[in-house]
Amino acid sequence: MTLASLSPQAALPSPSTAVWQLGPLPVRAYALCIIAGIIVACLITERRLRQRGVAPGAVLDIAVWAVPTGIIGARIYHVITSPEKYFGTGGDPLKAFAVWEGGLGIWGAVAGGAIGAWIAARQLGIPFAVVADALAPGLPLAQAIGRIGNWFNNELFGGRTTLPWGLEIHRMDPDNPGHALRDDTGRPILEPGLYQPTFAYEALWNIGVAVLVYLLDRKLRLGRGRAFALYVMGYTAGRFWIELMRTDEANTILGVRLNVWTAGVVFLGALIYFLRVRGPREYLIPLGAATTPASATPPAGSDVSQVDLSAGEAGSRPAAPEGYRVVDEEQFRAYQETGVAPADPAATDDAATDGAQTGAAVPAGRAEATAGDADGPAGDGTTPGDGTTRDDRAGATGSGPADRDN
Repeated sequence: MTLASLSPQAALPSPSTAVWQLGPLPVRAYALCIIAGIIVACLITERRLRQRGVAPGAVLDIAVWAVPTGIIGARIYHVITSPEKYFGTGGDPLKAFAVWEGGLGIWGAVAGGAIGAWIAARQLGIPFAVVADALAPGLPLAQAIGRIGNWFNNELFGGRTTLPWGLEIHRMDPDNPGHALRDDTGRPILEPGLYQPTFAYEALWNIGVAVLVYLLDRKLRLGRGRAFALYVMGYTAGRFWIELMRTDEANTILGVRLNVWTAGVVFLGALIYFLRVRGPREYLIPLGAATTPASATPPAGSDVSQVDLSAGEAGSRPAAPEGYRVVDEEQFRAYQETGVAPADPAATDDAATDGAQTGAAVPAGRAEATAGDADGPAGDGTTPGDGTTRDDRAGATGSGPADRDN
């Protein structure tokens, strides 16, 4: 009799293999799930960024930074919270770099990924809050897909259970990672009994969080990072009770798993942010966008070759802008319909300030002399025509509109 025969027939099975050899290259199910999750998150984030005015393809520039820093952060968190595996008695410090053997912490992944996304956002001229809010529904879906990799690895399960969806767990071969131990007949060996599939609970919870964030963001028009804060609250609330069900080895504080404390602290931080921060959803317009309608026909007598037709050519693609400025939703919709950007208040204020400084730079005596010269030899300015001439020319040399247009 083998341990496999001790488990009931009605149960959720687990894969007995999590690694396949493609010639000399090992193909790991966990890595494939992580990659699939990243792709899904990028597709969703790209769509949401474009809906907010960001140029196509920006998510790839963000992912180039966010994915590596996220993996690094995830590994650092795992090593810090489980140091005995690498620096304790019998530990191997070099194993801390063996990411392919498993051991990634979601808290470090989010923190590291956020750092990378922040760097990319600064380079692209996109407010970081816009990137975070665009990512909010896609990230929990990516996590849900990643949890399927834990199923292949026969890990992250809970205590014994008699529930109909109890999970079979294989006894994995330490000398052949990614493969189950087998008995004399070649059948994979199962651990006795059934176990809570906590990885599946978390995957289903994450899908629910993604739907929640999407629906509330659509209804409430969340902005300034509040959609991301909502995701954090939803995820940590589920992680709190799911973590309490897990039975795998973990460091504890006051008898409670470290990740339970982390979930509670992060939830409170996200809740405070969500309640304190207010403001409408941000939309973006490229810097340098035209603030006046462009004429479709050339001026009379001009050469038609001077008209730029490149924008209308099939297959043409605008270059990514140097940066963006934030506008409200009404201004953004108007820009989409007309192609005319609203006036930038900051630029208007700067122009007014420059004009005032230009006018003030003309000495009063010089201005009077100029006006006097314009009036002619008499210089008495008593006739209506003289007075009108004096006012027009003073405006041209003072702080009138002519100065600010030059």
